[in-house]
Amino acid sequence: MKGAPARWLAALWVFASLALVPAQSADVSESSVKAAFLYKFAGYVEWPSAAFASPGAPFVIGVMRDDAVAAELEKLAPGRSIATHPLTVRRLRPGDPVRGVQLLFIAGDEPDRSLVAAAQQQGALVVTDSPAGLAAGAEINFVLAEDHVGFEVSLAAAQRAGHRISSRMLAVARRVVQRGG
Repeated sequence: MKGAPARWLAALWVFASLALVPAQSADVSESSVKAAFLYKFAGYVEWPSAAFASPGAPFVIGVMRDDAVAAELEKLAPGRSIATHPLTVRRLRPGDPVRGVQLLFIAGDEPDRSLVAAAQQQGALVVTDSPAGLAAGAEINFVLAEDHVGFEVSLAAAQRAGHRISSRMLAVARRVVQRGG
């Protein structure tokens, strides 16, 4: 465990540096920051055993209502994996099945509570970017403050969905909600 503190500091630096990236700079778009966060979130969450059909099954990030984030993830995905699972991206439309999706990003102002609940029942970690995201049951919600992308976390929603979020990730969240949304 000699290198554990160094790995922890490196992980903290990655999240902190992403949180400080301007959302609309000339070099980095809000969509690319969100895509990087989504990819990084996956490495800081413990998934329920039933989340994957097999040890080599792909890790699927589903994106609904945000083609720019989906495009950024598609650029990021080739050759990447989450643990033993090759990373794939699936663009979803409202009404599409979410079976087989491990992380679902729902963009837009009003996340559908029934969709959030259905995705979580399937084992998906749900991320939104709405002021009503946590209230709708999402586990993680993007927030924009002073032109910087950050995130907030609902521990109650994560627990209900069977996900355990690393304390390293919680340490760099803008807000952690213990109960409710």
